[in-house]
Amino acid sequence: MQTPPDFTIDPGHDHVAASTTAGPSHLSGPLTALAGSAFVSGAVYGLLQFLQRSPVRQRHVAGTAAWGPQLALALAAIAILSFAWWRRQRGNGPRPGRRSLLVPLGTSAARRIARVLGLGGDSAQPGRFLLALPAAALLGYCVWRAGVQVTGGLDPNFTVNAWGGPSYAGALACHYLDLALLGGAAAWLLDRILPA
Repeated sequence: MQTPPDFTIDPGHDHVAASTTAGPSHLSGPLTALAGSAFVSGAVYGLLQFLQRSPVRQRHVAGTAAWGPQLALALAAIAILSFAWWRRQRGNGPRPGRRSLLVPLGTSAARRIARVLGLGGDSAQPGRFLLALPAAALLGYCVWRAGVQVTGGLDPNFTVNAWGGPSYAGALACHYLDLALLGGAAAWLLDRILPA
């Protein structure tokens, strides 16, 4: 059975190109394994913190939950996503073929990374590599920190004075919002830095 062509976008171009190769909707095994390893190692680190938690309960300090700034961030994220969706619906949005939040883990991203590293017959691009390194590190940290929050947040002292605290659910929601925004910004930078 023949597979239908994927429609992928070349970064830096405004047209959609039909391709029979795997596009951003297909996950890259190595990148997915790397992200999964970062999340699991973060969860293990958080679990170790939880197991070594203090039996003395910290007191909640008023104002540390920062619900006001988190609400402003949530509203800003909703506004940005709504505007992007509106532009895409009108056909004016950049890269209309990229709709998945998993694009940084896609086979297209893996090919672009391989080109920067000089794998597959291409010459290495050390300048782009150095530019991409901080954004890639931030993206990796966000995935790692998301794992830490899952298990470390089980300790009441971990969340009592955290943003979104003192509850586990509130701290998790606020931290995941922050991580999604930071990770999205890092992925956007990587999309502009890595070669097409």
